[in-house]
Amino acid sequence: MKVRLKLQKLNSDLKATEYFTEERLTEIGKAIKSAEKATSGEIRLYIEDKCKEDVLDHAAFLFSELKMHKTELRNGVLFYLALKDQKFAILGDGGINAKVESDFWDSIKTEMLAHFKENNFAEGLAIGIAMAGKALSAHFPYQKGDINELSDEIIVK
Repeated sequence: MKVRLKLQKLNSDLKATEYFTEERLTEIGKAIKSAEKATSGEIRLYIEDKCKEDVLDHAAFLFSELKMHKTELRNGVLFYLALKDQKFAILGDGGINAKVESDFWDSIKTEMLAHFKENNFAEGLAIGIAMAGKALSAHFPYQKGDINELSDEIIVK
């Protein structure tokens, strides 16, 4: 799912590394940990200023670079945001895509977009992550012995 945002208030000089303060990253990190606590699924977040190609193509490239396709159940989800270019994408692996309704990613996109339009990017991301986590927990519940297959590190460039 890819989207190009249309925002009025965003300061074009604001960089992702400036907007996403430690406090904001901590809140998003809590959302990731909370979502992953109930599932074997994996959630990653990658934020940068610019995306010089099609946003979905770039997200797919990052998905591969982050080795998200290597999870045992193919249940990784990547949230990607290019802040200055006002683009974002949500990319789920084959395992989760086979289980959720066809409009599932649209519902997350719509919810996130409502927050993004108000320049509440951290809140929008946290809500989208929670929504994805709920679906992951329904289809890929946490099992005793599950391991965290991917880093929870939030990448901001």
